[in-house]
Amino acid sequence: MGMQTDVKSTYRTNDGDIFGGPARVRGILISPATTAGSLVIKDGGTGGTTVFQSSWPASSTPAPFNVVIPAEGLRCETSVYADVTDLTSITVFYG
Repeated sequence: MGMQTDVKSTYRTNDGDIFGGPARVRGILISPATTAGSLVIKDGGTGGTTVFQSSWPASSTPAPFNVVIPAEGLRCETSVYADVTDLTSITVFYG
């Protein structure tokens, strides 16, 4: 059986901390805006190491979608930080 941890979530509409300690990102729910947007997840705050980066094109009919993180998730050894650009919101699931 794989690693078992309690899963928590943080909702954000702008840049900021997801969790202030070590964690594994398990999944992300993204609500895009009508403009092009991007999301960067970092280990260690604004100047930390990028562990996830993606962008989305503009859409006149944006719809929320899930990003499934395979295996044990994205390991952030220091903290989990989100750089949110032109997205309506994100919910990051971590444990």
